[in-house]
Amino acid sequence: RTDSFAEAMDRQREHRARLFALAEARGFGLAATGTHPWANYLDQRIIDTPHYQRLKRDLGYVVQRNNTWSIHVHMGVRGADRAIAVCDSLRGALPVLLAVSANSPFLDHHDTGLHSVRTEIFTRVFPRCGIHEPFGDWGTYADFVERLVRTNSIVESTQLWWSVRPHHVFGTVEVRICDAQTRGEESFGLAALIAACIAQAALDHDDGQHPEPLPQREIEENLWRAIRYGMDGKLIDFARGAEVEAVAELERLLEWTEPARDVLGLDATLPDLNGAQRARRAYEGGESIESIYARAVAETRRTYVPEGVVG
Repeated sequence: RTDSFAEAMDRQREHRARLFALAEARGFGLAATGTHPWANYLDQRIIDTPHYQRLKRDLGYVVQRNNTWSIHVHMGVRGADRAIAVCDSLRGALPVLLAVSANSPFLDHHDTGLHSVRTEIFTRVFPRCGIHEPFGDWGTYADFVERLVRTNSIVESTQLWWSVRPHHVFGTVEVRICDAQTRGEESFGLAALIAACIAQAALDHDDGQHPEPLPQREIEENLWRAIRYGMDGKLIDFARGAEVEAVAELERLLEWTEPARDVLGLDATLPDLNGAQRARRAYEGGESIESIYARAVAETRRTYVPEGVVG
């Protein structure tokens, strides 16, 4: 738990340095991407903890198949009904955040044609996943969770693997839709944007400015567009009934979150091209997937733990 985003960044730097030092002492290199371009999920080993061994027992193939990596951002939100209002409100912003973060075009030695194959794997394989319908208030949400527990569907609320959810233990709203980022500064910029979205949704709630939650079918359509085309594509502005460039939707998101970013001092600087765009342009230019991934490993090491930082 930290009291500011800046403090969270400092702690992240410390943890990164320790992690990379441990890996390198054992002769391993680390890369931050949404998927490994060719690793076989059948070779994946499930960590030996009660939580993950229970998932392995209960989910079988599903948990074995999920060799994917993402960014989760937690932000404290006071008030149970307020937290649900924030989750409901953020549903419409999630496809934009996914498009911005897209960083998993390759799988099984192939260009998948998608910008975030990680999302396609995770949301189509795991149960109780994707973007939930709006709940409206904490009581409605709590009744649903209690019903799942009572009917032996889940044993804890973290088995609701939605792209945005309230976290009961931490007292946070957790956004978990974005691909892992190859460059360290990109992960900080993206996390700052996500934090700003949570904070702005809370401010809007306090001011009585929350729009009506979007219908599920509209969000699902934009989610697919983000998975398929990322920032190279278009999303749908359903209020106008028109396609909008994903870049324009990002600009609108930045404009919307400006008050929260100003109050919290958040720097949501993002690159001109995200990870999927850079990788696909290199691939279309004739570079091999192996070479592109080798560069991702080098970029991760260089930007997550700059020279002179000791783990």
